[in-house]
Amino acid sequence: MVTMEQIKELRNATGAGVNAVKEALEISGGNTEAAIKYLREKGVAKAEKRKDKIASNGILGVYKHTNSKLLAIVEVACETDFAAKSPDMAKFADEIALHVAAIGPKYISVDTIDPSELETEKKVFEADLEGKPEEVKAKIMEGKLSKFYKDTVLLKQSLFSDESKLVEDYLNELIAKIGEKIVITRFFKVQLGEEFLTDQVKL
Repeated sequence: MVTMEQIKELRNATGAGVNAVKEALEISGGNTEAAIKYLREKGVAKAEKRKDKIASNGILGVYKHTNSKLLAIVEVACETDFAAKSPDMAKFADEIALHVAAIGPKYISVDTIDPSELETEKKVFEADLEGKPEEVKAKIMEGKLSKFYKDTVLLKQSLFSDESKLVEDYLNELIAKIGEKIVITRFFKVQLGEEFLTDQVKL
């Protein structure tokens, strides 16, 4: 039987609603790790269902370093003004702004990577694979691309404020909790004396 203490702990860990947490614990037989995995998968499924919705409202997350030499801004879009004004959205946007300031991703998603840069990276990787069997090449290429995405793509990075989850996981958890399409649409990072960093998606 699922206890209130288990529900409370899982809610604190994931931010999911009581009913969702209870369902996850019951399905997983009280196993917390399995319940978290279930909630994440459910969040992904919910995100897929809502991906064609129009996110016409949103919020800006802002991080300004104490020395006033670093500023990061993230735009997060959602379907309704009600969701945009929720504390969960504000927290999410500000945490992603902090992440952008600290980690400095170049792209929001794999889909927004500059094709010419991706092609250049692949050619470099391919040069290191000469003489290896084809099946080995494919695995090595997959691993190298995965690392490249982790280094440059916001959604594929470990969240700065909680490295136990990817930014993508955190986004899907928010979608599952709020029940709307939510999209990180663009970010900006400005640091004194350095190149202006930005990326955006088209809705």
